[in-house]
Amino acid sequence: MMSTSLDIERIREQFPILHQEVNGKPLVYFDNAATTQKPTVVISALENYYKGINSNIHRGAHALADQATTAFEATRLSIKDFINAKEVEEVIFTKGTTDGINLIAATFGRAFIGEGDEIVVSTMEHHSNIVPWQMLCEEKGAQLKVIPLNAKGELLMEEYEALLSEKTKLVAVVHASNALGTVNPISEIISNAHAVGAKVLVDGAQSCSHLDIDVQALDVDFFVSSAHKIYGPTGMGFLYGKRQLLEEMPPYQGGGEMIKTVSFEGTTYNEIPYKFEAGTPNIADVIAFNEAIHWISQVGKEAIRAHENELLAYAHEKLSAIDGVIFYGEAEDKVAVVSFGIQGVHPFDIGMMLDARGIAVRTGHHCTQPLMQFFGIEGTVRASFSVYNTKEEIDKLAEGVAKIARMMA
Repeated sequence: MMSTSLDIERIREQFPILHQEVNGKPLVYFDNAATTQKPTVVISALENYYKGINSNIHRGAHALADQATTAFEATRLSIKDFINAKEVEEVIFTKGTTDGINLIAATFGRAFIGEGDEIVVSTMEHHSNIVPWQMLCEEKGAQLKVIPLNAKGELLMEEYEALLSEKTKLVAVVHASNALGTVNPISEIISNAHAVGAKVLVDGAQSCSHLDIDVQALDVDFFVSSAHKIYGPTGMGFLYGKRQLLEEMPPYQGGGEMIKTVSFEGTTYNEIPYKFEAGTPNIADVIAFNEAIHWISQVGKEAIRAHENELLAYAHEKLSAIDGVIFYGEAEDKVAVVSFGIQGVHPFDIGMMLDARGIAVRTGHHCTQPLMQFFGIEGTVRASFSVYNTKEEIDKLAEGVAKIARMMA
């Protein structure tokens, strides 16, 4: 029952955390939309950095500093190739997707969005792509506009186009929904926004590990993502921005690295990308993230996607056969996320009962409370799949859900 294109057992051997029991049962990890597990090469890279080259970067005049700087900047180059950015200077290291969005709000937003301007987001956004814009709107007197959905969890594109006008300065939208799995028509969204002169920020937290990303082909202005969603470490991510925009934007934070000269009479700022990277960065995790990118490249995004799509279809088939199961988000184009509930049973209770069987799923509003309000629910149970998951694991999930449905009916 394995994918025909990948040796999943061999892949699973590279993820030590998967080989343990939880609550006396073999672990089934279906919380990949929250964070993916890490292959041994990533874990070893962290250990090797601290054992072998731990040093601060860019300014040290010694061998360890040179090695650390070279390894650190190698990751920037890998990210450039991973998303097909035109220039390596267009890649800014951040603490993650949320940090990247806040950077754009605090720099581009404060510099170029004013009273009466409009920012467009969608109903399915994660809180991190809503709250920074609400804060900016309050500060600048701008307005937040929201793209509505249909019952399948897809954006209503005609209504999106109707929201756009010369007042629209920014469209900030998720590429793939963390709560539903919906993949949005990003190219069309960007094209329509550019037609009225607006810039576009794409939240790629859930798309980078599943979909091929080409920021040049998309012509997107800003793209943000997190390493830990892509088999890399927590606490780091990246922001892509077009060179011209990054050069026009003021710095985000003051400190070391982001300056050229400092005196009490005034400060001149560094070039991009360093203008936005004040202070000592998360060096070890940035270096380890490079191993995650290499690992994905070796396995192959197309093969990963094929396996995950197979799991998605299989999970839908198995769960559909259970009386009382309700699905949320049945878009035509999805990443490997199944969001569901059981009639009359609270999602948290389902999650706890599955956990007792060693099955890790996410329950609740998934940091998308407006989306839950749209469906008129408190939350869902979310099973999100990755390349190391198997159909046998989905069988265990379906058996658990069926037992809960029978017991709680």
